[in-house]
Amino acid sequence: QVQLVESGGGLVQAGESLRLSCVGSGRTFSGYAMSWFRQAPGKEREFVAGSSWNGAMTFYADSVKGRFAASRDISENTVYLQMNELKPEDSAVYYCASGQYSSVSRLVSDYVYWGQGTQVTVSS
Repeated sequence: QVQLVESGGGLVQAGESLRLSCVGSGRTFSGYAMSWFRQAPGKEREFVAGSSWNGAMTFYADSVKGRFAASRDISENTVYLQMNELKPEDSAVYYCASGQYSSVSRLVSDYVYWGQGTQVTVSS
């Protein structure tokens, strides 16, 4: 059974940082892109950041570029999202996802496995 388990969410003030982790099991994740998405109430799930199959390439949504950093530890089947300079508009449930391909896609439909999500709330 494939599982992705996120952790690290919480309540912080604007300008502070959080680091999200996502541990995968039940599948060899090293050959596939791993990405982070988020979904705020009443909004569609949106791409935040993603790492290619070997972590050599990372991509970011324009809204988080320069503030967030995605990384992965292939040997540990773990991906991370370092979030700095958080803003209230970053508040959402954050999900990690394992893709169908080795390269990063920004489309929800290109991801097969999803974690349960972790809540991030940023107060002003």
